[in-house]
Amino acid sequence: MKKGKGGLGPGLVVTAAFIGPGTVTTCTLAGAGFGYALLWTMVFATVTAFILQEMSGRLGLVAGKGLSEVLRERSPSPVARYLTISLVVSAITFGCAAFEAGNIIGGALGLSAITGIPLRFWVFLIAISAFVLLYRGSYLLVERVLILLVFTMSLAFIATAIIVKPDFLSIVRGIVIPRVPHQSLYLIVALIGTTVVPYNLFLHSSIAREKWQGAEEIPAMRRDLAISIVIGGLISMAIIITASAAFFGRNVEIRGAGDMAKQLAPLLGRWANLFFGIGLFSAGISSAITAPLAAAYATSGALGWEQGTREKGFRFVWFFVLLAGAIVSLTGVKPIPAIVFAQAANGFILPLLSVFLLFSMNDRAILKGRVNNLLLNLMGGLIVGITFIIAGLNLLRAFGFGK
Repeated sequence: MKKGKGGLGPGLVVTAAFIGPGTVTTCTLAGAGFGYALLWTMVFATVTAFILQEMSGRLGLVAGKGLSEVLRERSPSPVARYLTISLVVSAITFGCAAFEAGNIIGGALGLSAITGIPLRFWVFLIAISAFVLLYRGSYLLVERVLILLVFTMSLAFIATAIIVKPDFLSIVRGIVIPRVPHQSLYLIVALIGTTVVPYNLFLHSSIAREKWQGAEEIPAMRRDLAISIVIGGLISMAIIITASAAFFGRNVEIRGAGDMAKQLAPLLGRWANLFFGIGLFSAGISSAITAPLAAAYATSGALGWEQGTREKGFRFVWFFVLLAGAIVSLTGVKPIPAIVFAQAANGFILPLLSVFLLFSMNDRAILKGRVNNLLLNLMGGLIVGITFIIAGLNLLRAFGFGK
């Protein structure tokens, strides 16, 4: 595709990737369980995501390589290189495959809630649609579809939040006053974890090169990313607000996004159900597309394969991820061991990636005059520390040690 200045794109692809059914479910539980109290967490998570994604995008534009390629090439020894490649393939490719079923089912739940048509029909349709789009092999086409889906879910979830008539003073308090209600720590960690996603660092560093070329276009990348990440943060906050206004303090059992979609219709009418269902569908299918794509970029770069939507190795990876998700979705098998492994692997890789990214952003051999300044290094160091805490808590949760 033609590269050039300006325009939105890669940042919105990143937003499409992290606003998936898992994020919708986590935000739903946060609002239904703790009201507006955890809105501040989304502000923090949004800022954190922007800082890390800006670094990965800058790395891609200046170095002309994706994060996985730099990881492979800058490994200090053959043993370290082998371990790095194994970690990336395990955490990203198999992690995306483990979670892909949730993406497909999440999108199907949204359509099923609206239409009443059985879930399996929509599962099959979403899987086929994702396959056709990815097989066409045009990054520009994928980007345009994902941009449309992001704006669709933005309108849908924000419209739902308006329909429920929330308490605006409580929203402001939830945003500006950090609170940690009793038994809310696990949801705080989950809200940050669903926004700051390891595979998005690989995805953004690679697709930024598809849109722009060279260090002179870093400002365009930053504008795109800032707008996109803020949109993602607003979507997540809208879901928390909807769940809070509709269900907090009421005797209604909400275990996830699917329950919320069903409960909105009798409580608030058909329009609320329709908007939320459309938003859930958009979140599901957008993640069903981006997870295979991210896995393909990460694995191809780590293994030294040619990167490109028409390359055989690249296609093999995304097809594996999509096929695994489709099979699990259609058969109803619950791959609990695979999901636990994926949670543990992703929890382990995020702090390591953050450390590597921070060191890389200070390496003049890679970035020349585009290295981090002191403020970015201080903020990056703080984020690295937080990612280690999140990783530890996620590992404990993955193996069943408390909430």
